Amino acid sequence: MFKQLNSDFILITQISFFLISLGLYTSAQAEVSVKDDKGNIVTLQQPANRIISLAPHVTESLFAAGAGDKIIGAVNYSDYPEAAKKIPRVGGYPSADLEKIISLKPDLVIAWPSGNNLKQVDKLNAFGIKVFMSEPRYPQDIAKTIQRFGVLAGTSNIANKASNEFLQHYQLLKTNYSKKQKVKVFYQIWNKPIMTINGEHLISKIINLCGGENVFAELKTLTPRISLESVLASNSEVIISGGMGTVRPEWLDEWKKWPALSAVKNKQLHFIDPALMQRVGPRILQGADKLCELLDRARKIRE
Repeated sequence: MFKQLNSDFILITQISFFLISLGLYTSAQAEVSVKDDKGNIVTLQQPANRIISLAPHVTESLFAAGAGDKIIGAVNYSDYPEAAKKIPRVGGYPSADLEKIISLKPDLVIAWPSGNNLKQVDKLNAFGIKVFMSEPRYPQDIAKTIQRFGVLAGTSNIANKASNEFLQHYQLLKTNYSKKQKVKVFYQIWNKPIMTINGEHLISKIINLCGGENVFAELKTLTPRISLESVLASNSEVIISGGMGTVRPEWLDEWKKWPALSAVKNKQLHFIDPALMQRVGPRILQGADKLCELLDRARKIRE
């Protein structure tokens, strides 16, 4: 009798482990708990099924984590992947439609501290809505973000795979480019006023990854306004423009007025789609691929 009970117990245990491995077994305690990028512990009674994204990069990372079908609302410009375009809009990331967000009854909202209105985020918290703050500052943080989104959405199998692939891509770029001869880079995000990024910005980390040197890394503001004179004094070897659209901005060629500038003299004025460089999502390594290739071209000019 005892042998039979023991045998049955072993069989049940084996079946349970098998179901867990397939993701088909749920314990009575399905609570998930994750620390966000502001150090807050976000706890859900069960993985989220109704998620609202308040930034385009958040939307992309949720899809990468296998949670795209759980997004019930997203802000404007959440246009990747293609399926994201069909998600109902909840306003823009600087100013979301709180009434609509609350009416959708989300079990999780993912916000972007640098881009969202923090007073609105506080109001969501006051309504008892769980808010996760996403603010990646290093390329590796994007991999961690995808992992954490997988935990929050109950899609860890997909998320962990995507996270590992991202890290492998990152490591390959680091190995191939980060130790190469430095190239002086000016990254321009806007023209009137002239704006760039400092060394704390994720784009600057990508420049470093490619063996570049951000000529304005020492500035204190994350996205500082700078003078024309400071750009000319930097004598950057490569100028990369971002902007707002998918087409090379006309203002990039305005630098041709100063032919003595190294980047102009050597025809190193380049555009990289801001969706690949200025969104802190998984596609940023596609932008890094392009940037690394451009900096290699500049190195060859020196030879």
